[in-house]
Amino acid sequence: QVQLVESGGGSVQAGGSLSLSCAASGYTYCMAWFRQAQGKEREGVAAIGNFGGTIYADSVKERFTISEDNAKNTLYLQMNSLKPEDTAMYYCAARRTSCYLGELPSEVHFDSWGQGTQVTVSS
Repeated sequence: QVQLVESGGGSVQAGGSLSLSCAASGYTYCMAWFRQAQGKEREGVAAIGNFGGTIYADSVKERFTISEDNAKNTLYLQMNSLKPEDTAMYYCAARRTSCYLGELPSEVHFDSWGQGTQVTVSS
């Protein structure tokens, strides 16, 4: 396992942008962002593999961009054109083995989790 620390959440009006970061204590092969809205189950947002392959949930395609800086062991999520329905606690997750990116990996595939950062989008 690695230690993960998210930052960058906050409040923004609909149509605005936010950028999240997740600093890992060591190298990882696969990382992802999940989110959990109040009263709902946690859902996958985006994932990235160690060779840079990415996959997104349909609800965030064309609006969110996942990226990583391997030299800094840091994961990012650039969120543009935010909608009220994007309001949730956002979590980063990681694993030290590769992951299949033909579909969005479920949370059971990850063994390291951050504490979460709140994103609130007002209409």
